[in-house]
Amino acid sequence: MLTAIPTPNPIFFELTPGKIVDLQIDYPVKVRMKAALVGYELGQYIILKHPAPQKMSNYSDVLVEGNGVVVRYLLEGQQGECYAFRSTIKNITKIPEKFIFLRYPDKIENRQLRTHQRFITHLPASIVTREDQNDKKVAQLKGIISDISAKGCGFVFKTDNAQIKVNPKDIFIIMRSPNDKEIFIPAKVCNSRFENGKVNVGIQFEEDDEQVKTLLNQLFIDL
Repeated sequence: MLTAIPTPNPIFFELTPGKIVDLQIDYPVKVRMKAALVGYELGQYIILKHPAPQKMSNYSDVLVEGNGVVVRYLLEGQQGECYAFRSTIKNITKIPEKFIFLRYPDKIENRQLRTHQRFITHLPASIVTREDQNDKKVAQLKGIISDISAKGCGFVFKTDNAQIKVNPKDIFIIMRSPNDKEIFIPAKVCNSRFENGKVNVGIQFEEDDEQVKTLLNQLFIDL
């Protein structure tokens, strides 16, 4: 279910400059493109970086003043949410930078992406690819479980390298349960992103894993 959020909307501004948004334009042809947020003036306009500054002519038929646009973006949180709003193009600049100015939205809609609530935790853990689990020469990636549900969890580790990411693959999450027993939970990396000196990894558990059920029960988390 979509919920309308009237502006000004403080949740919206958790989307900081540099974050990527998805643009959908339906006239004169339907196109979708990615653009980076540059900034905004509350209640006035939103500024995006032109998606193809070296080839502006590629979008000259759709990126036109007055044309309607649907903007979508994701915000990670305890539930994970997708936000969207309708706007119109106010201006396209070429000097001093190639920017797109959008009319500030009247309302923003959001919907939760996860059907299972995630609970905030701070559990020390490591991850290792399944094929490397028995290879003593392969270092485990150490971090913490930042949130958890019956379906998956968030794994976070620190790094100074903004280029580091964890590719989608089958892994084991290695951790100690509340009764101090080491457990290996089979799972799959779905995505990862670098932000503020940390890499956040989205992990999906295997369906109906009994170890996960036991762990959640020991953490007093209701399924």
